[in-house]
Amino acid sequence: MKKEDIPQDESALKNVLREVVYAKDDDGKYTSALSQGWNVKKDALDNAWDDVNEKIEEAKQAVLNGEKSPVYYFKEKCLMDMPTITGYTGFWSFTVKRHFKPSVFKKLSEQKLAKYAKAFDITIEELKSPDLS
Repeated sequence: MKKEDIPQDESALKNVLREVVYAKDDDGKYTSALSQGWNVKKDALDNAWDDVNEKIEEAKQAVLNGEKSPVYYFKEKCLMDMPTITGYTGFWSFTVKRHFKPSVFKKLSEQKLAKYAKAFDITIEELKSPDLS
C-alpha cells in the first residue's frame, strides 16, 4: 500500500487514538504513517460489540427470569471470563458457577458478596439489587 492510500475512515476511536501502519513512500521504501481508521476494521469491531451487548442482554434476561444470579450478569457486563473473575475473587471456578444459581447466591455471606462487589467495582447493595432497567 502506498502512503497516500492509507485509509483515513472515521472510527469509533477517532478522538482517542490513531493507528500506526506501514506503507511505501515515493521511493518505494516502507515507512510508518498514521491512520484514523478503516471501515472494514470498524465494521468488525461494531460486530464484536454487538455480540458483547447481546450476551449482556441475555444475562440480564436470565437474572430477571430467575435463572441466574446477579453475579452472572455483572460477569458479562464487566467483560470478565472465568479466569478473570476467579483471579479477582479468589474463588474456584466451580464455586463461581455455583454462585450463578439464585438459590445459592441468596445464601452468600457479606464477606463473599464484598469480594464480588470489589471485583465488579460496585457496592454490595448494587450486587444484591442490580438496576436491570
